[in-house]
Amino acid sequence: MFLSPFFTEEAGVVRISAAQGSAFAKDIAGDFNLIHDADNPRFCAPGDLLFALVLARHGVGSRMSFRFTGMVGADVPLTFTEIDGGMLVTDAAGKSCLEVASSGPVSRDPTLIESLSRRYVAFSGQNFPHILVPLMEREGVMVNPDRPLVIYERMFFELDRLDAGDLDLTLVESQLEVKGRRGEARLGFQIGQAGEPIGRGSKSLVLSGLRDIDPATLQGLVERYANWKAAYLAANATA
Repeated sequence: MFLSPFFTEEAGVVRISAAQGSAFAKDIAGDFNLIHDADNPRFCAPGDLLFALVLARHGVGSRMSFRFTGMVGADVPLTFTEIDGGMLVTDAAGKSCLEVASSGPVSRDPTLIESLSRRYVAFSGQNFPHILVPLMEREGVMVNPDRPLVIYERMFFELDRLDAGDLDLTLVESQLEVKGRRGEARLGFQIGQAGEPIGRGSKSLVLSGLRDIDPATLQGLVERYANWKAAYLAANATA
């Protein structure tokens, strides 16, 4: 399983170390958000890794929805429990981290599971700056450049068929609703195979600490993000 390097499991309990979560975010999702840096004291395991782990355990349902209910720190013990109509991910205290609803037929084809996991998390990893920055510019707002906070809230997808092989996933719609210092971004996407649409979905993100846009400051944030990515890639190219 391609996810094996990014978690450990013992007696049914899953743990994601800071190094594992950071490697998944950068190497699989292409996500260089500082909150996923291994040495960040506020480290948070990528929601996209939890998504992929659910698919690996449950399979790909014809229609699935994911609601992220809590942030997961490094080495937090997680339990993935199959429930009627889905799956529940909880921590050692029984607190919910992720709630999953699934309906319709389920495929456990490893090729489909890996393809959907890889394509979705790669799409998700491009949310900043490629998708969110143009949305903020359009609405005249920006996140706090010193502490940019973008929270993965929920996503859903539905597939018309489950016999697909290698998938492709493309953005078809994006919007940002601003309410004071808080914004909700909704990103709609299409799932296809060999150019034929076979499914659709959407992802919702919450942006906190919004303020009036300062184009130069926002550009500086984008450049810092690009520098983080370039530094990581350079270090790994010579490692």
